[in-house]
Amino acid sequence: MNFSQYFPVWDKLTESERNALVSSAVNRSFRKGEIIHRNSDECTGFLLIRSGQIRAYTTSPDGKEVTLYRLLEQDVCLFSASCMISSVSFDISLSAEKDSEITIIPADVYKKLMNTSAPLANFTNELMASRFSDVMWLIEKIMWQSFDKRLASFLLEESNLESSLTLRITHESIGNHLGSPREVVTRMLRYFSDEGLVSLSRGAITICDAAKLAAVSQ
Repeated sequence: MNFSQYFPVWDKLTESERNALVSSAVNRSFRKGEIIHRNSDECTGFLLIRSGQIRAYTTSPDGKEVTLYRLLEQDVCLFSASCMISSVSFDISLSAEKDSEITIIPADVYKKLMNTSAPLANFTNELMASRFSDVMWLIEKIMWQSFDKRLASFLLEESNLESSLTLRITHESIGNHLGSPREVVTRMLRYFSDEGLVSLSRGAITICDAAKLAAVSQ
């Protein structure tokens, strides 16, 4: 495994710092649907995504979910080790959307290195700022963007991720991603179907007119 693919500052770390990261790393495999990390009560560690697809999401007190972002191959996840940053308390859960291979660096090891290595600390702060920016962008979409635009954007994103116009996904799952009730998703999908943007079948949604769907998302 090439750690430099995950750490842009790899060349700025000392040999002992590199060895500490490599020697402490543990490889784990997760099956589709398996929970990897559950909210701030856990401190799973710093995650390096070797393959697969991970969903990062938050859950409201009444059980409603909303997807914050996805993690793909060569992405890293800091919030799964937020316990090592005392000023951050952020409830986030991670689940495998596809069979995934992940390398985990224990939080205590990473925190110790971050406290002594300026390059690693700077990289971590930049990563945290980037993720918070993603979350704030999502909040703005939820607050100010109509649901039809959000749903159209989601369908196009899913199509791109799966490299297919046919999406094997339930209305309930879409609702969990977007933080909306299944009934709302179903009504809007039926409207899209009536407009010729998609076709609906049991357990699947097929995009019929990607251009028009993109226009709706704008």
